[in-house]
Amino acid sequence: MKVTDLDPSRIPNHIAIILDGNGRWAKKRGLPRTYGHRKGAFNLRDIALLCDKINIKYLTVYCFSTENWKRPKDEVDYLFNQPIKYFKRYRKRIENSNIRIKFIGRRDRFSDEFLNWVNIIEESTSTHKGLVLTIACDYGSYEEITHAVKEIALEVKEGKINPESINEDLIANHLYTADYLPLDLLIRTSGEIRISNFMLWQMAYSELYFTDTYWPDFNEDELCKALDNYAKRDRRFGGLKEAKK
Repeated sequence: MKVTDLDPSRIPNHIAIILDGNGRWAKKRGLPRTYGHRKGAFNLRDIALLCDKINIKYLTVYCFSTENWKRPKDEVDYLFNQPIKYFKRYRKRIENSNIRIKFIGRRDRFSDEFLNWVNIIEESTSTHKGLVLTIACDYGSYEEITHAVKEIALEVKEGKINPESINEDLIANHLYTADYLPLDLLIRTSGEIRISNFMLWQMAYSELYFTDTYWPDFNEDELCKALDNYAKRDRRFGGLKEAKK
């Protein structure tokens, strides 16, 4: 199945993907886990280009969680050093694309070099009009919501807002995804059926799709399967639709 086979009127505006299975993909082939992460990074490029091609507005991917610091140091070091090499090598191609790249999550634990490249990539693609590719790095939904609550509490303390005015919209506007369209579809690869502290607020009424395919093998056909499945969903957002007479 190709993206050209999809119904353009049923394409979601915003999808999120938990990129899972890189290490197991590599282990299955007798390769180091880091090779799986490398393969996964290039696959992200391919999937982002496909999403941009079919006019998906936002693609948010879970690359490194606030809990992933518990992983072996050599793997963590690779996960933060390899993107720098990628950015350096493909900088012109990234800047000449139509895709805007943003990062969400904590930034106080990044190395100076990694943070510098984050800022460079965000700034150099800030005027791009195509897909917004958001990389969730050192991200956790608990941390995101806690951060939002602290900001709101400070604004209440400073008299900027009245506690009675706190509602769902106000909270949403203090999240990392404040200016994003609602999340329509959440995909998780590798066969795991859990959310893992990812976009808990944003996914309240999103559709969920789980696949056994490891992320490095999640290709155009697999993306189309997920989008075709989404297109057949009956989204009611807690309500009921009147039966056709």
